[in-house]
Amino acid sequence: MSLIPSEWPLTYGRQTHIANQRVCHRRYPNPRTIIKMRPLTEEETKTLFLKLSEYIGKNVEKMINRTDERHCFRLMKDRCYYISETQMKAANNISRDNLLHVGTCIGKFTKSGKFRLHITALEYLSQYAKYKVWVKQSSEMSFLYGNHVTKNGLARMTENTPQYAGVVVYNMQDIALGFGVAAQTTEYCQTLEPSGNVVLHQADIGDYLRGLEDDMF
Repeated sequence: MSLIPSEWPLTYGRQTHIANQRVCHRRYPNPRTIIKMRPLTEEETKTLFLKLSEYIGKNVEKMINRTDERHCFRLMKDRCYYISETQMKAANNISRDNLLHVGTCIGKFTKSGKFRLHITALEYLSQYAKYKVWVKQSSEMSFLYGNHVTKNGLARMTENTPQYAGVVVYNMQDIALGFGVAAQTTEYCQTLEPSGNVVLHQADIGDYLRGLEDDMF
């Protein structure tokens, strides 16, 4: 469920897609630079930005036009990678037969064309998150084992969080544990029964220990 004006992803996505194409062809004209790694199509860019916007809204733009250096998204097979220009330049020195991938895997496109965020995107989601949820210490392990956050485990959440909004989940020390989807609005959570779900689990840092490396990378 998108929480931004419907016209924004179309306009912004198209502009950024064109800009990324120009950067790629202007700076990296050699097709041998990255085998099978290519810029996203306009439709793929729109799908990716719609998914990211559920968690970070228009802050997607800040992921591209960063203060340190420009970044872009690239696709290898069905995986989407977040890459800096420095990394792209460094890839020129690696044989295409020896290059596995470049950058940080953000997620993957499913066979149906949808985009699924991976836990490896947490670093960036937590930086720009619009809506946040903090869990009690007693409920940290439950979430890290892949369970939903219930009212019993909720410490606090961002005010005016809409239902089905993308949220980043933190512990009480402000360490990002994962992300999910708000099952209820902030207001409704105040009267929710103790066992009711507040956040529907999507991914958590426990994924790194559950043998999901092939799926994540």
